[in-house]
Amino acid sequence: MDRRPRVLKKALEFMRNNDEVGRLFFRMCSPELPDTIALNMAAQFLRDPDGMEAILARMCSPTQYTMPNPPVSAGARLYALLPHDAVDRLSRLPDALLGDIVSRLPAKDAARTAALSRRWRGVWRSTPLILADAHLCPAVSRVLADHPGPFRCVHITSCEMDDFHALLAGWLQILAVKAIQELVLFNRRWPLDLLLPSTVLGMTTLTRLYLALWKFPDTAGVPRATCFPNLRQLGLCNVLMENRDLDFILDRSPVLETLCVEGNFFQLRLRLVSQSLRCVQIIGSFEEIFVVNAPRLERLILSEGNQGCTPDGSCSKVKIGHSPKLQLLGYLELDPGNHLLMVGSTIIKAATRASPRTMIPSVRILALEVRFDVRSDAKMIPSVLRFFPNVETLHIKSGKTHQSTGKLNLKAWHESGTIECIRSRVKRLVFRDFRGGRSENAFLKFFFESALVLEEVAIHLDAGFTSMEEVQSKVGSLGSVKRASQAVSVLVTVCSDPQGDYIRSLKRGSDFSIRDPFLAGYIVVPLCVLIDLRRYAKSIIISALYGMSGSSVVKLES
Repeated sequence: MDRRPRVLKKALEFMRNNDEVGRLFFRMCSPELPDTIALNMAAQFLRDPDGMEAILARMCSPTQYTMPNPPVSAGARLYALLPHDAVDRLSRLPDALLGDIVSRLPAKDAARTAALSRRWRGVWRSTPLILADAHLCPAVSRVLADHPGPFRCVHITSCEMDDFHALLAGWLQILAVKAIQELVLFNRRWPLDLLLPSTVLGMTTLTRLYLALWKFPDTAGVPRATCFPNLRQLGLCNVLMENRDLDFILDRSPVLETLCVEGNFFQLRLRLVSQSLRCVQIIGSFEEIFVVNAPRLERLILSEGNQGCTPDGSCSKVKIGHSPKLQLLGYLELDPGNHLLMVGSTIIKAATRASPRTMIPSVRILALEVRFDVRSDAKMIPSVLRFFPNVETLHIKSGKTHQSTGKLNLKAWHESGTIECIRSRVKRLVFRDFRGGRSENAFLKFFFESALVLEEVAIHLDAGFTSMEEVQSKVGSLGSVKRASQAVSVLVTVCSDPQGDYIRSLKRGSDFSIRDPFLAGYIVVPLCVLIDLRRYAKSIIISALYGMSGSSVVKLES
């Protein structure tokens, strides 16, 4: 019998009676789904019914953020020799090259190469298998059974797993026996609580594991000897699991370097205790992220925060403990009413003083999201920055608010006192979603007047700008500001990725060859042309606003 709280039943009943999206969410909230998760789903739906369709679309298509691309091309095809060319040159290639060719083909075509000639007969079976199902789910069992292994990579992302659930445990058992290295398993259809077979816990050869839309098996009774000794990357997208299950995986993965957790409803309490983790990326809501002991952690990337309190009414928390190599952190939401930021046991508030014991000197790239029209939020900036004295690149995202509660003018920013990282460390400032509000302009003027070593400022316009005159009225005054650094280059831009997909990209976030994954491609234009739009080249501004090409438009590289 369903004994859910009355308020939850009431919310779900409203959702069921409200349009198609609401009815879909009602079906998702099966009685087996934990109340806290179902309540959070209902609360988000009631808070923003119009926005739930976009969230649902992201939940159904997580591959763009968390899931890696398949290593084979779905468009690859085998072709017969041309009539005028009867020479089989491919068969003369060394075995290693033939195997490489076969490994890049879809599984059905790779297996068919055995019929080409005697030379090809054993190539497919001797090549580590790469299987991207591409709607071949009925044939998966046969492919897995026929190939002797090892299995380099298996992507099963197109199957409606509810129809193949009885076969799934057998598939996973074969993969475990045949030394699977990379596994991507995406449950294409609801329900959300479809149980992932516990066989997955026995895959000791895994180096990369990505799961989407599953209920994770209970680890409470799993033998202590169970572990993932080779696992280096783990991606979880809307995986229903207990916090102890995630703790279990982290504890049993001694070489894990990259962790990505994506989910809009499943409230996460993440305790990072790992000697190997280098990059952690959280996409969606969470209750608490506590970096307890992560001596190798270099990146903690957060995107799409809670947009409110957790289901029980408490604030979400980001707590930074032992992480001496942490270099990149953000986006941190400066909303003291709903989000707490802690360093050790110190809660950072507008008046909190930093001390040498509480500072995090290793951070070089910091990203903050702040609602400048909410006075209590904007006043957090000086306090937060004093805890990160060595920041060299500062990203500021201007958050939206429906109601202003007071703004800070230039005098108020100067009265906040010297901020050491702004004065002597920050070389690059990136200001995203600039709307031209008085508080935003005051902050930028304060920054220009205070930053002695500043080299580059990029101001990315909000999508709401529609004319050159509007841009001039909001940005033009910055051209006359006295700058503490005479070497600074100021750029006004339109982001080529206004939805911020680059922030949510696991590929960018975990790629350490990209120094700053928060930077995307931009169309930019020097601020000097904004001082007098009627005197300087207006075509440059138009190209910046509407993405047109022009000789004076340059690209800001990361």
